[in-house]
Amino acid sequence: MSAPHHATLAPSASDADGRTNLVGLTHEELEAELVAFGLERFRARQLWHWIYHRGATDFAVMTTLAKPVREKLAEAYVVSRPTAVRDLKSVDGTRKWLLRMPDGQEIETVHIPEEDRGTLCVSSQVGCTLTCRFCHTGTQRLVRNLSAAEIVAQVMLARDALDEWPAPPDGRMLSNIVMMGMGEPLFNYENVARALRIVMDGEGIAISKRRITLSTSGVVPMMRRCGEELNVNLAVSLHAVTDELRDLIMPINRKYPLAELMDACRTYPGLSNARRITFEYVMLKGINDSLADARALVKLLKGVPAKINLIPFNPWPGAPYERSTDAAIRAFGDFVNAAGYASPIRTTRGDDIMAACGQLKSESQRLSVAERAAMERVIAEKEAALA
Repeated sequence: MSAPHHATLAPSASDADGRTNLVGLTHEELEAELVAFGLERFRARQLWHWIYHRGATDFAVMTTLAKPVREKLAEAYVVSRPTAVRDLKSVDGTRKWLLRMPDGQEIETVHIPEEDRGTLCVSSQVGCTLTCRFCHTGTQRLVRNLSAAEIVAQVMLARDALDEWPAPPDGRMLSNIVMMGMGEPLFNYENVARALRIVMDGEGIAISKRRITLSTSGVVPMMRRCGEELNVNLAVSLHAVTDELRDLIMPINRKYPLAELMDACRTYPGLSNARRITFEYVMLKGINDSLADARALVKLLKGVPAKINLIPFNPWPGAPYERSTDAAIRAFGDFVNAAGYASPIRTTRGDDIMAACGQLKSESQRLSVAERAAMERVIAEKEAALA
């Protein structure tokens, strides 16, 4: 398996009319861009504040810059977001945006509200190369990587929608980020890393690394680099406790088998009892949900500070698996808990709008006319029930 980040490049950061998009540039790059443009170096800090702290998209509102400077900037640059071509809201408050990029490609981003916080599920690629058999995204071919600008812009668009510019110090509706949307983040590491550094910058969006989780299917060579350079929380999509089964449902296991994956987990930088790896385990009826599987899981995780998220399978049209019974999930979780590993059962959120774990797929790629009509009927019924 060749690393697709070499073959599927992100588009250049320019608008349809040729103006350069400033979103996605690092502090240093923004400074260099402005100096080359003929502006003073300190203007970069002013722009950074307006773009990432205040969420401005129009140079005209950036009043700490002189009017002639603003006009000059507007001629050459933009501060752009993807276009939200669809905005769906679940009965449980989960919100999903279908975002269209300037080249016409589409991705999905999901916001999951909680009582005391809100989590944004961010995509890193258009489509996915991994073809995990239980995941709807995996049925969409990989088109390309997202640029750093397109990754950061998902956070910015959600902030727009939630009216959180500038972000309040407490009670944020967007407080956490999980790189668990479409794509494998470690196959697009350079752009993901650039984007997350911008998101974590204290003078801008300012989301702490402790509130960011990157999920990987097990791209072993990149895991240590991720921990050393970004030091964000790590989640590993595990889903099976033998190479035979994981080879079948997650083909990446053929390249990076369980022994290598677990070794990379045990040596993940910063790992401790206070900072555990989260292992995601989707519960598939009759496939990986027996007590024998639970015992094997406990044995596999020995020596790794960990918690296990048990994820009831979220069905999608044509899915080859069924969700484990509630009784099987509880029995599995009770066994793992008794062995000393926290194993919460993830509450399914947003499944009425296909926003639950494993259900994301670009709308234009996914729905037939009949499926689209059926979804519209479901949404209309849900909205009528809330009226």
